[in-house]
Amino acid sequence: MNHSLASAASSTPPVRTGPRDPGDAWVEGDRGRFWGRFGAAGVLAYDPVKGVLLQHRAVWSHNGGTWGLPGGALHEGEDAVEGALREAWEEAAVPSGNVEVLFTSVLDLGYWSYTTVVVLVTEPFDPVISDPESIELLWIPVAGVESKELHPGFAAAWPGLRERIGTPA
Repeated sequence: MNHSLASAASSTPPVRTGPRDPGDAWVEGDRGRFWGRFGAAGVLAYDPVKGVLLQHRAVWSHNGGTWGLPGGALHEGEDAVEGALREAWEEAAVPSGNVEVLFTSVLDLGYWSYTTVVVLVTEPFDPVISDPESIELLWIPVAGVESKELHPGFAAAWPGLRERIGTPA
């Protein structure tokens, strides 16, 4: 199912109306600038029939216009799995009761980390754009993931994640 949000294509971020979490901040170090004062995490939802759920990122976001995973900054003291599932619910309506955690993969740069939480879809669901960070949410067949313009971090991680999921190249 193709879900779009026309206003998400805007090149400027929406006006923030609610309180900002202390984790919503940039961190910088010798390997670059990254979002999430306490790190970040995202969900790679894998459905053996549909493929993987990808988020087409809003143009105004970091690496905007690329395809990646629903996810974002962790809250202070938040477990990465908990944070990834929270973010996937907030951004794409991924119901935690419909998925089973298969494994996690961590990129740790010392001053910042990103955890990919790979989940198996145990009960099908339709993703829903529920915030302005997405242009589209699509189920992409595993063989078609590399045909998308991927977020650089996800592009680097995808071959290893795909192998661990156990799908053929």
